[in-house]
Amino acid sequence: MNVMTVDGYHAKIEYDEELDLFRGEILGLNGGADFYGKNPTELRTEFKKSLQVFLEVCAEKGIEPKKHFSGKFNLRIPPELHEQLAIAAQAEGKSINMLAQEALRTRVTS
Repeated sequence: MNVMTVDGYHAKIEYDEELDLFRGEILGLNGGADFYGKNPTELRTEFKKSLQVFLEVCAEKGIEPKKHFSGKFNLRIPPELHEQLAIAAQAEGKSINMLAQEALRTRVTS
């Protein structure tokens, strides 16, 4: 996934073949904001503009711009995988939660 970051906000970048432009979608917002550009420099400029407008609207309406994440989510997995995780975690003297955290952290930081 191609990601661009501006002021701590992240956007997923894709190429829109129909428009012959790059499109960015700002992630993790309480609402939606996107932007377009012909090249990375223009895309970054438009990202900043779109973000500024979004933040201004949030301030006017008293809305928190970023989504709140509790640190909890439910995960459904096959029973066989659950068993394998439980055995691996127990063998390493860890909880399944700790094992999952390590795997997820490795995935998002690599």
